[in-house]
Amino acid sequence: MATFTLDNVSNPVLGLSGFPGLEMFHHWIGIPIFSAYLFAVLGNCTILYIIRTEPSLHQPMYYFLAMLATTDLGLCLTTVPTVMGVLWFRLRKISIRGCIFQGFIFHSFSFMESAVLFAMAIDRFLAICFPLRYMLLLTVSRVAAIGLVLLLRSTLLLVPLMPFVLQFPYCPGAVLSHSYCLHQDIIRWACADTTFNSLYALILIFLTMGSDLLFILVSYSQILRTVLGMSAGNEGHQKALGTCISHICAVLAFYVPVLGLSIVHRFGQHASPLLHVIMGNIYILLPPLMNPVIYCIRTKQIYTRILRRAPKNPLH
Repeated sequence: MATFTLDNVSNPVLGLSGFPGLEMFHHWIGIPIFSAYLFAVLGNCTILYIIRTEPSLHQPMYYFLAMLATTDLGLCLTTVPTVMGVLWFRLRKISIRGCIFQGFIFHSFSFMESAVLFAMAIDRFLAICFPLRYMLLLTVSRVAAIGLVLLLRSTLLLVPLMPFVLQFPYCPGAVLSHSYCLHQDIIRWACADTTFNSLYALILIFLTMGSDLLFILVSYSQILRTVLGMSAGNEGHQKALGTCISHICAVLAFYVPVLGLSIVHRFGQHASPLLHVIMGNIYILLPPLMNPVIYCIRTKQIYTRILRRAPKNPLH
């Protein structure tokens, strides 16, 4: 079988998938996707603006929320423009290097999102289980250091995959399962032994997202035990639970699509290609779209400040 590599072809390309069988409706399908994209960008930018301009929100919990909003922006800004290019402008080809770069940035943001959700669980654990020491344990400098460590973890762990992906020979006519690039989707079309990449990626997911989710569950088991130990009439009982609901919803909004997409990729070889595309788009849109809604509605401090900054109706 003929192959090409980055050395022997000047501009090798991969194909991107739209919605198989629904090509004539691509323009219409693009409308709700683009609307969700705009809402996600506006919502996360609003959260960042409110946290940045409100001194009373300069606290560890909101710093972590700002990290989450930044990560959500990265997830959708990295991928949705490519999706819209496929749906509205029929831009269904991408260079190998461009695809690999997009996949690297996207996976970095995915691992970062998981890590930030873990950090937010630790924040809630310290705030509820050790309220008197909370501000001493999570100073601004420590929150910044945690953010830097999470960023380095999310990027450096992906670096060992890059030399292999760049040097693999790829089969001509390769068409990816999505409208953007994922590592596991790219290496399916490599005409070479991809055992290292497959195993390393699987181990990496278990060591990062898997351990993050495990520690989140452990943190909430400790939080639940602490809350249940409070007296029934304790006002902090309801307040403590209320601060956790938003985070739990954010965890579900991220991990459920991740699990669904992973199952489809690894065990859904015979599933409809349309299912792959739908799960891929849910993965990149649901967390950035839902997190601003969750935190703007469930977090009184943010909700009231948004209302306060909203333009007043001159008729009232």
